Amino acid sequence: MFLRRVARPIMMMARLKETTGIVGLDVVPNAREVLIGLYTKTLEEIKGVPEDEGYRKAVESFTRHRLKVCREEEDWEAIEKSIGCGQVEELIEEAQDELKLVGHMNEWKPWGIPDDYDCEVIENDAPVPKHIPLHRPGPLPEEFYKTLEAVNTETLESIISSPKKDVTSSASQSK
Repeated sequence: MFLRRVARPIMMMARLKETTGIVGLDVVPNAREVLIGLYTKTLEEIKGVPEDEGYRKAVESFTRHRLKVCREEEDWEAIEKSIGCGQVEELIEEAQDELKLVGHMNEWKPWGIPDDYDCEVIENDAPVPKHIPLHRPGPLPEEFYKTLEAVNTETLESIISSPKKDVTSSASQSK
């Protein structure tokens, strides 16, 4: 009887995750602590990237946000809901991958391209291999071309300023 009154409410407060529902992705019982450690390490490692680089700004921004959420929330469900990018186990894998990438970026230094470096651009009519999808947009609607022509001939102002049929007055007359 004692266990029913005392142990059950305690067990209800902290729900334990039994499975992730994703094959090969095991439950991490201390996911919050693991995430805090990974995010802290990522913020330390990213300091090797120059401050004005977009990559550093993006990584610092989302990592600080996620670290703040992990520090504020105690429950794994609240962390998942607040971050909104999957389960905590998926966030751990993502943080591990980002930490590896930061290490590679520090090694490769892709931002260190000399100003006098010439990049050769090759443009030809070589056929695209079949395994690469062609991303060609469909045809634009006819209205687009009419608007474009009106803009180019400066008749758009006359179209816009022309009196329009009042929808409310015509609706009240039909009653």
